[in-house]
This record gives sequence, C-alpha cells and structure tokens, in this order.
Amino acid sequence: MLQDCPVTPPAPANPHRVIALVAPNQELYPVTSASAVFGYHGPDIPQHYSFSLCAERPGSLMTTLGVPIQVEHGLAALENADTVVIAGWTLAPSPAVLSAVSGAHRRGARIVAVAAGVFIPAALGLLDGRRASVHWELEAELAVRHPRVIPDGTVIYVDHGDVATAGASAATLDLCLHQVFQEYGAAHAMRIGRQLAAGPHREGCQRQYPPLPTTGPMPDSLAPLLEWLLTRLPDQVTVEDMAAHSGVSPRTLTRQFTDQLGVPPARWLLERRLAATRALLEETDLPVETIATRVGLSSAVNLRRRFHTALSTTPAAYRRSFR
Repeated sequence: MLQDCPVTPPAPANPHRVIALVAPNQELYPVTSASAVFGYHGPDIPQHYSFSLCAERPGSLMTTLGVPIQVEHGLAALENADTVVIAGWTLAPSPAVLSAVSGAHRRGARIVAVAAGVFIPAALGLLDGRRASVHWELEAELAVRHPRVIPDGTVIYVDHGDVATAGASAATLDLCLHQVFQEYGAAHAMRIGRQLAAGPHREGCQRQYPPLPTTGPMPDSLAPLLEWLLTRLPDQVTVEDMAAHSGVSPRTLTRQFTDQLGVPPARWLLERRLAATRALLEETDLPVETIATRVGLSSAVNLRRRFHTALSTTPAAYRRSFR
C-alpha cells in the first residue's frame, strides 16, 4: 500500500536554503520547477535543501494562471538565503528588491535568474562583461538597458558560479538539477531527475530552440533517440547506428543535433557517459575498468583520459571527494 508523504516534511539538519523571489502576476512554472528539485523527495532521497518563497510585498499574489498564491515572507528572508531564485520579474526592479538581492550576493548567496529575472543581476552590475542566457524575445531589451552584459539568446543557461541565468522558464529544471549536480554529485542529481521523470538532463550549451529550416519539413524531436541512447550506453553506438535508428542519414542527424542541442551526437553521447561514470564512482566501489565497460568507454585508459580532459581530475580523486 502506498504511504502518504508527511504533511510537513522533516527539515534537513543543515539545509542549503533556497528562496524564490516572486512578483505579482508570477508565472508558476519556474517556481514549481525549482520547488520540485529543491523540495522534499521522500525518505529514500537525502534532503539537502529547504525551499520557500518571498516577495517585496508578502501576502496574496496573483499568478498568470489566474489564481493567487500566498507568500508569507518579505525581502528580509533573503538575508538567510544560500541560493536566490528570481523566477521572472519586471524589467525595472525597485530599489528595495535590488538592495535585498545585492545584500544576499555580498553575503555569498548564489543568484539564479530565470527569464526576465535576468534584469535584476544585470541592474546590479553582476553580469557586466559576462555572458547571460536571455530569452530571445528579451535579448534586444537587455542590450539597450544593460549594454555591458553579453546576452546569449541561444543557449538554455549560463552558470558563472555566483550568478546563473536561464533564458526560458522551461530551462529552470535543467539549471536547478545542474546546481544539485555541482553541489552533491551526479548520482544525487540523477536520482532526483528520475523521481521527477525528467528527460535527459540538458547542458547549458544546448539551444533554447531549434532554428526554423528554410526549406523542407521541421525535424522531429530527438527525444526518442536520446532515450534510446541512454539504454545503450555500454554499446559502441556510432553516428551511423543513431541515424539508422532514427531513419535519417548521418549528415541529417548531425545537423539535427547541432541545431537542436548545440553539440554533435558523439559529444552528447560522451557527456552522458561521463555523467554515468561520475554516478558509479560516487555510489559504487566498482573498479575503473568495470565502470569503463558499463558506460561504453571501452577501457580504463580511455576512461581516465576522457575524464581528466573533461573534469581536470582523475577518477580516483573524484571518488575520494564524493564518496
């Protein structure tokens, strides 16, 4: 029989405090996406985060769904935040909001800005001389208001460590899982992703949207192929194999990967294999040779070379850090 989750989940002993700064007419998707990643996942998944909301004027806030949400905390909540998620905002934030976010950043909080939320760290100068993922509809406006920011309307997110930006609301889940990946390892992020039934994690360099073709039909989504590839990691799958599975030519497949994901198919597959390697190093005592076979990197020598190129460390050192 299924057990109900507790009404009030137990708080972690030393949580990483994630606070979403919301605004009137708030879009709910980025807020619920962040909550899904940083919230409670049941007794079988370690809880490292706490999640709450705050607003400039707490109380009942209307959303784009047409129903209100109740926000208990004001801007003072940001004084205790470890991560501030700015889930959309106006293009001209108030001095009070800017002051609260600036104070959180000075104290070491990570700022995560989604969609129009990018205008807050931009107004604070936190993105001067830096790339920022910007929704393509806002790219020109950001360039006018904050010319020292380097807007990128193609990639889904950009992470500078202290400040991260996601151009579109749909990238919130990817960016939040990326943070978990960086802070608590690949295995923990994958476990949360599996519970959420999320699709294959997208890297920040992947495209916000595929460009429209000038001729011919729009290519089908790559999602079925990506799911198939994840079940074939131990196999030596070639681009020709991928193309045959998709019913297209290798040249067409490569173009679809580059257009839709921003990377060629072999690079995407290697990144998935390295993510699987990290999870096995974190969760098992398997020797490197066995892991190499399981993830399709053929040998311990090849795995070590690829791992060091990607992460500037060895599998053994990585295992010592995350075990």
